[in-house]
Amino acid sequence: MAILETFTVPHFHLPFRNSKHPEGRRANQEATEWALRHGLIHEAAEDFAGIGFGHLSARVEHAASYEDVLLLSQWMAWSFVLDDQHDHLIRSGDVAAWLPVTRAIDTYLTDGDAGAALRSCDNPLVAGFIDLCDRILDGMTEPLRARYRLHVPAMLRSLDQEAVNRRAPGQPAVDDYVLMRRHSSQLLPMMDMVEAAHGIALPPRVHQDPAFRELMWSAIDVVSWGNDIFSLRKEYSCGDNNNLASLLAWWHGWPLERAVADVEERIHERVEDFLALSRDLPRILDALDVKDPVERADAERCVRGYEDWMTGADMWQRYECTRYDDERFVAGLESAYTRPDLVSAA
Repeated sequence: MAILETFTVPHFHLPFRNSKHPEGRRANQEATEWALRHGLIHEAAEDFAGIGFGHLSARVEHAASYEDVLLLSQWMAWSFVLDDQHDHLIRSGDVAAWLPVTRAIDTYLTDGDAGAALRSCDNPLVAGFIDLCDRILDGMTEPLRARYRLHVPAMLRSLDQEAVNRRAPGQPAVDDYVLMRRHSSQLLPMMDMVEAAHGIALPPRVHQDPAFRELMWSAIDVVSWGNDIFSLRKEYSCGDNNNLASLLAWWHGWPLERAVADVEERIHERVEDFLALSRDLPRILDALDVKDPVERADAERCVRGYEDWMTGADMWQRYECTRYDDERFVAGLESAYTRPDLVSAA
């Protein structure tokens, strides 16, 4: 436990620039107000705003319109409530109450029938999702809509797997966890939104190419594993085994100090993977016969966006987010703004 008492997050080697939209603070406040209006939180709004989702949105959409920054901020606010409410159900042993929520979201993604979705589960999480989903899809090209409709269910299924991992008698294999974490990070739907906000329209064959996908995965791994270190104190304190450092310590019999150092080294290796693949991007596009200058420029912009996620998420967690320093959170307790009745009453 000593490392948790004096724990300092290491500084990662992230050789990327990061800019920030000037209205991140405003987006943070307005997204908090949106969450209050939709009943996602009832009190402790200041604590909720301390998560700083508007600041993260401003870092990854620094060149977008304010409307897009706000929309992403609202999605992030919704997703943090989603994550915390799911955690509450795991703690209370009521994970079965989660199914109507995810079923209603799946229903709406499939047929767009808000009435049917809300009849199956009239819950603020579902109503909030419908409000966001309509506006998100309106700003996307058809290929992006198709990806978003795949990424959201994959995100929800990964949360199901997190619940299984926490209730299982053993520990998940590290490799299995890494694959699951790419979706439980909730990054993929947000990356879709960033592409839409920046007007990036890559052909599906580029996104589906193994080399390009590995470039994307390397960035997602960097963000996800970095978050595992930032959130280690909370997750270790409440017995959550969905954390790369905790799993490495368990499987190898290491002290947490060594496990954290190993995660740090893994992050540096993935940054190097990303840099190598970025340098190889022209060859990747040539192999895919992508000759259109606009499409090639969009691929470059997409890669720069991944850089924004890596550096922006690190700076947000390190300087703009109180979530990982909150005394309740660090002690493994629920957040002050968590509504115990939000999902169980569905």
